[in-house]
Amino acid sequence: MKRLTPRFAVPLLFFVAMGLSIAIAKAANELPELGTVASGALTIDQENEIGDVYMRVMRSQLPVVYDPVMTEYLNDVGHRIVAHASNVKTPFSFFLINNKDINAFAFFGGHVGVHTALFHYADSESELASVLSHEVAHVTQRHLARSIEAQQRTGPATLAGVLGSILLAMAAPEAGIAALQTTLAINAQGQINYTRSNELEADRIGMQTMVAAGFDPYASPSFFGKLAAQYRFASKPPAMLMTHPLPESRIADTRARASQYPQRNVPDNLMFQLAKSRAEVRFSAYSADHLLHQYQRQLSRNNYAFKEAAEYGLALTHFRMEEYDKAEALVAELLKQDDKNLFYLDTQTDILLATNRTNDAIDLLEQARKNRPNNAVIDLNLANAYLTAKQPEKARAILERHLILSKDNMVVYDLLAQTYKALGMSAERHMVQAEILALRADYTRAIDQLQHAYRQSRENPLQLARIDARIKQLREAEQQMRNL
Repeated sequence: MKRLTPRFAVPLLFFVAMGLSIAIAKAANELPELGTVASGALTIDQENEIGDVYMRVMRSQLPVVYDPVMTEYLNDVGHRIVAHASNVKTPFSFFLINNKDINAFAFFGGHVGVHTALFHYADSESELASVLSHEVAHVTQRHLARSIEAQQRTGPATLAGVLGSILLAMAAPEAGIAALQTTLAINAQGQINYTRSNELEADRIGMQTMVAAGFDPYASPSFFGKLAAQYRFASKPPAMLMTHPLPESRIADTRARASQYPQRNVPDNLMFQLAKSRAEVRFSAYSADHLLHQYQRQLSRNNYAFKEAAEYGLALTHFRMEEYDKAEALVAELLKQDDKNLFYLDTQTDILLATNRTNDAIDLLEQARKNRPNNAVIDLNLANAYLTAKQPEKARAILERHLILSKDNMVVYDLLAQTYKALGMSAERHMVQAEILALRADYTRAIDQLQHAYRQSRENPLQLARIDARIKQLREAEQQMRNL
């Protein structure tokens, strides 16, 4: 399924300047003078509220990837890790940002962002897991709340600025670190030491978690070594090193910690290598010709982790070059080996739709749905195929059910907006567009869409009541952002 292109709305610096939520102001008044417990700064509910608002603004400002297959794979790995983590007090969600720099970050509410470049530089699923485990540990140990509490002792009036600058630093390191230095005006070495203590704790707890989840502990020092190597040959540090300081002692500490675990062979995962190929073809800056030669060379020299992943990368490259017959020949063979594989099914669907064989795509997906009911990747592809086939009622049945299961899925909302347009359901379309805008923190335009829906729902008292209640909710959310 083709990825959605994000629309941009609210400037990120506006978000920092305007503040995050009423919870921050409330927390500023409630912080104790002394103490080391993070809950003294912010409650879990307040963290979740702040995380939700920040995630909305990130959707408006950063190129968040809305690729159902990649999102499902990343969340599968992430939740395997969370299932073995301790002190989990919030739901977790993992998302991708299309960015050529290696980076990952976590913030309030269990939101973990991963740059697509991470798939290019990681060589195994365990290396990806080492990064995710580290970020999960930042959340479970409440490092952001603890950082805010530490800074609160230095300057109580700067709490909102501190929080905004820390969050901005994770998403845009250069801008964020500059903002942090301006906001804090504190001893730089003290801040570095506090950050390093957080990093070491996240290393230790993250490794415990990834080992418990079945991954290779040596993947962590291996990946750190790659970061260090990139730093040595780069004109400036990789983005990840600006928010995750990496002195040589930290690599040695991680290697020593890994040696304390029993030696075991953790085989790599085909699904990771498929995701790696997909990320390289869809989200890297490489030209199609470069990728074509890369995968052809891998296959001719038997130089690959999995032959299927190299063939899949070649198929995606042919699809990108609109050589659909070559792409289909490769994917058809892959499907013979595993007809339930979501990477293959998704790409075969794209090929069938691109070559105007919509009914074949529907048949393929309906059969797949029997084997894997309620799978988001299959269902969203099927809804898209129904829309292409001008069968919007069937698409509507699938999408409205998924909206109940996932209220922040941008792909569902986008397809549902197209569905309501095809059905002539103008009021419902405006309501969906309002939710898309609200998910990007663009509350003013969202309310405007709901007012359009209200005027078109005169004969439906129940819908009028729902719209009226939603307008009030969005106005409250908008006011929270403006009050600071």
